[in-house]
Amino acid sequence: MTPITAVTQQFDAISLNEMNEVALLNRFDSKYQLSVSELYEVLEAIKNNYYILEINGKRIHSYQTMYYDTGADTLYTNHHNGKLNRMKIRKRAYMDSGLVFLEIKKKNNKSKTKKLRMIAENKTASFSAKELHFLSENTDFDFHLSNFTLPVKNINSFERITLVNKDFSERCTIDIHLVSYSKSKKLELGNMVVVELKQGRVNEKTPLCLALNNYRIKPCGFSKYCIGRAFLEPSLKQNLFKERLIQLRKQFKNEIALTPLHKKSALTFIENKNYGSDTGYDYQRTAQVAGH
Repeated sequence: MTPITAVTQQFDAISLNEMNEVALLNRFDSKYQLSVSELYEVLEAIKNNYYILEINGKRIHSYQTMYYDTGADTLYTNHHNGKLNRMKIRKRAYMDSGLVFLEIKKKNNKSKTKKLRMIAENKTASFSAKELHFLSENTDFDFHLSNFTLPVKNINSFERITLVNKDFSERCTIDIHLVSYSKSKKLELGNMVVVELKQGRVNEKTPLCLALNNYRIKPCGFSKYCIGRAFLEPSLKQNLFKERLIQLRKQFKNEIALTPLHKKSALTFIENKNYGSDTGYDYQRTAQVAGH
């Protein structure tokens, strides 16, 4: 048992149904990036103040995500350029609860995040008619999605610890074992941990915020999608990310690994048969509307 696994066993557990009471789909997000050793210290400090999500006896859960973008990488570029109103489009498999969601994550000019989602009907890269309607109703692209191909640009996988404070006003996700894939490369972020704090209103005095501050861990921007693509695709526009990438390489110089992907080992989105049968998924394949 690893030290992180051991410390998670010291938290009081909460079920998925109970956790849904504090979904906070309309919220303020604060992100922090730290090491596994720092994470252990933070968890020790807050173990009596937060519940931990437990599903079928597991407290560390597996996720896979497919990120969509336009052919011109509009969503990535908007984030890179610091556009205040921006979004991500993705399908995310919650591997331990048996759910796959199609999600639109929007951030407005007041730095408030709103997540819209529906249970995915099509657990492959393609969109069903209902999913297409959901995207059409909730995005502001200047094209009609039924006549457009929205490609998958990145796939990632990670393990997550989910906490909620005991007054149900704050959620926290902690992502470890981060791996990102392009069509030809695999990026492993080793010892890196991404903590995302989700609050209905900003409160810097919660036990988690205070613990992070005590260990001199400050909020910082970190998008798994954008950072993954920037590392994997040097040809992408990334001048505004360069300082961040240099800092990450310096901090985790022995942990960040880029390796080529052989054709036979290319990742499928859903590896577990309970989530569908897209075993023939080719990264080159685009996310086209089902039936078109």
